[in-house]
Amino acid sequence: MFLSRCTNRLRSCLHILGPPVGAESLTGMRFFNSTPVLMAEPLKKKKKLDPAIIKQRDERRKKKLEKQIRRLEKNARQLKPIDELEVPFTLIDEKKVRVRPSVELTPEVQEERALLQKEWARYKRGQKIADYQLIDQVMQAQRKALDELKLESEELYEAAIQPDPQLMPFKSRVLVATPPIENYDSPDGEYVDVSKKWE
Repeated sequence: MFLSRCTNRLRSCLHILGPPVGAESLTGMRFFNSTPVLMAEPLKKKKKLDPAIIKQRDERRKKKLEKQIRRLEKNARQLKPIDELEVPFTLIDEKKVRVRPSVELTPEVQEERALLQKEWARYKRGQKIADYQLIDQVMQAQRKALDELKLESEELYEAAIQPDPQLMPFKSRVLVATPPIENYDSPDGEYVDVSKKWE
């Protein structure tokens, strides 16, 4: 605000006095310029290092890289061993003892086994049909009894169709592949990484 007032007064004075006389001449009416505030610290002077030291550092870095490349090329074809997939030497030694001779079944035994399998399938089918028929009979008798009860009393019918949680206590056990371990202290999420590192 103050700066603009000053520039306006100077302009009016120059207009009255006319152009300046002499070697100097004013090409414009801008005498005051405001520059943005630059809040920065001065740049730090770079330390001049000896060229021999710089060269020595570069050579050291280059040697280190070449060493890493040679190590990678050396171990490129070498695969990382997996402990879980390695077969113990005891099993390799006992291979001939453990291999069972292949048993060739005679046609009579194969026929007998096929007949037994078919007979077992027929038995299981009959058992399943008998179970379905029994369930249908029970459900039909239950439906008939409820219909008769509804004709007798609506309140008794409503009470009869309510589920009774005490009638069949439900217990669920999860099937697992292995039996439970007694006094097993289950981990709480923390573990120690013992895997080998290959570099």
